Amino acid sequence: MKTSLQLLTRAALCGVLVLSLDACSLFHKKKQYTGVSDNDMVGGTPLPERQEGVNFMGANVDRSRFSPVHFGFDSTTIEPGDTAKLNEVASFMKHSDKQLIIAGFTDERGTAEYNRGLGERRAQAVRAYLLEKGANSANIQTTSFGAEMPASEGHDEAAWAKNRRAEFGVTK
Repeated sequence: MKTSLQLLTRAALCGVLVLSLDACSLFHKKKQYTGVSDNDMVGGTPLPERQEGVNFMGANVDRSRFSPVHFGFDSTTIEPGDTAKLNEVASFMKHSDKQLIIAGFTDERGTAEYNRGLGERRAQAVRAYLLEKGANSANIQTTSFGAEMPASEGHDEAAWAKNRRAEFGVTK
């Protein structure tokens, strides 16, 4: 004969199993409903397919066409002083079929994983701004380098401010 503790334990395990299966079902339904994974969406706008042979550091990408935009510490907020730069990029992209790659960067503070994520969020914030201004979402990709490739090698606030940025690469 089973003790009440054994019955209670078995009932609790069954309850956890049912809740787990229900949560998996909801997750699966969400993926079916959206049609794309969360990584394929930025601000509700799907990212286009990656263009073969195009990457930010490639020889076929011009990284000097537009000036970078800069961010505050641990921020993805676009600074008011950078909106004119972004409006120029948006205007170009509205009338171009070129591919634009937005690369996000951070300063050296933080873990590599955190900085990669922050760099990506910065690139996505810039992408969202460009889309709001009418740029074609099919032609804009994002990537992150985190703290790799600093614009300034210093280890003080002046250097860190230069490194917290998003840069643009345009296919040639």
